[in-house]
Amino acid sequence: MFRRSLGILGTAALLARPALGHAPTAARRPGERVLRVVAPFEFAGPDPARSGHVFARMGVGEMLLGADPEGRPVPMLAECWSTSPDGLLHRFVLRPGVRFHDGSPLTAEAAAASLRHAHAAASPLSRVPVAAIEATSDAVLIRLSRPFAPLPAVLANYASMILAPAAYDEAGRVRAVIGTGPFRVERFSPPLQLDVERFEGWWGPRPAIGRASYLVVSQGEARATMAESGHADLTMALQPVTVARLRRSPRLEVLTVPVPRTRILKLNAASLYFADQRVRHALSLAVDRQGIATALLRNPAMAADQLFPPTLQGWHLPAPPPRRDLGMARTLLAEAGWRPGPDGILVDAERRRFACRCTTYINWPELPPIATALQAQFREIGIDMSVVIGNSSDIPRGHRDGTLEMALMARNYALVPDPLVTLLQDFRPGGGDWGAMGWSDAALDAALHALSAPEGDPAAARQRAAGILREALPVIPIAWSELGVAISRDLAGVTVDPYETSYRLHDIAWAR
Repeated sequence: MFRRSLGILGTAALLARPALGHAPTAARRPGERVLRVVAPFEFAGPDPARSGHVFARMGVGEMLLGADPEGRPVPMLAECWSTSPDGLLHRFVLRPGVRFHDGSPLTAEAAAASLRHAHAAASPLSRVPVAAIEATSDAVLIRLSRPFAPLPAVLANYASMILAPAAYDEAGRVRAVIGTGPFRVERFSPPLQLDVERFEGWWGPRPAIGRASYLVVSQGEARATMAESGHADLTMALQPVTVARLRRSPRLEVLTVPVPRTRILKLNAASLYFADQRVRHALSLAVDRQGIATALLRNPAMAADQLFPPTLQGWHLPAPPPRRDLGMARTLLAEAGWRPGPDGILVDAERRRFACRCTTYINWPELPPIATALQAQFREIGIDMSVVIGNSSDIPRGHRDGTLEMALMARNYALVPDPLVTLLQDFRPGGGDWGAMGWSDAALDAALHALSAPEGDPAAARQRAAGILREALPVIPIAWSELGVAISRDLAGVTVDPYETSYRLHDIAWAR
């Protein structure tokens, strides 16, 4: 979603208001320090299906399971779990003694009710073949209609967050964020600010930080300025162009961590322009990935020759570095029936010009400059691409009404720690809002569904799926991603989660 950004003056002027359903909290003690987190990710209402990314990152809500740095499931609210031999019954035994922020106990029925809500909402759990979600005295039972191996990864996604019974109104809608995490909501002001305070009843070690605040600042340069000036303690999603500058600041430590997010060109493969696979290959060959990664991202290693970065082990294919070949691109376009017109722009046999629109957005500030670079590179092979900068919501809207021609976007393949879940959404028959459009492949569908089953050779199926996507190019990978984070030297114990599921505030302390 695209909104105005807040600079330092706007930040200071923003007033938080209590959320519906949350009682006023105790007044802040004079002189008490607040850890200030600044990020570009807006949030909507209290429902985890829409805003759980912020609640999980700020330590408000927890799921049955978490994920380790390799994406493997680990205990969270469930201390252990098991699966029946046929893969249809999954049992999650709850951690004893856990309480919600309103003081009520975590019960199996409360957890099951939250999961039933997530299954009914637009969430990853809604795409799992669930037959029933039930509760016993100490465990949640999930019965499936067919095996679905990545279920534990889905339960680690923020949309599967467990909330207290009092968080729901009589109609079953989420009215308040009452979780079990190390921090509870103090003030809730969507879409731009969330204040949290330490929850003394958390089941884990007592956090050293007493209060924290999350503020949305869309513009990357504004976030960098806040970090430099001391108006932010933890600044997320730094622009590559600002990282080198911030590293010179004595008040900051700057970390860059590879993350499983890829900048891609989404194509309408049902359109006049992109239905032919040779055209999609020509576009890929025309991209100067090394130049884009070096000049705009400040790291040539981010040039993406395939959809999955090396950090997604098992999905990444051994391959030579990406190459640019304008001669081969022109040859493929000619084979597909495109010839240069009087002004150098390609035309087909019916004299229709190869003129298309590429939609992008500024939530990730590097996307418009990358789109401009692609515009110039495609013109070299006779393609007239115009750039439209709008809202991120324009992409799914254009996908659904069929008006989208091309989009440059950033797609995170591990919001659910197992990439399979995202791929099943993006490349299913009929495509997905953030994946294929007007394209499907029976062999890919078979490989992805083979991975859903508990038997078979998952390593071979992953490589087969990755190979199909690399050859067919329903989306064209441009560059992989790093997460840049500026950390105030007033903080100690900060670590960066490569899956961006948590800011790990409960591990942070004041260094001075």
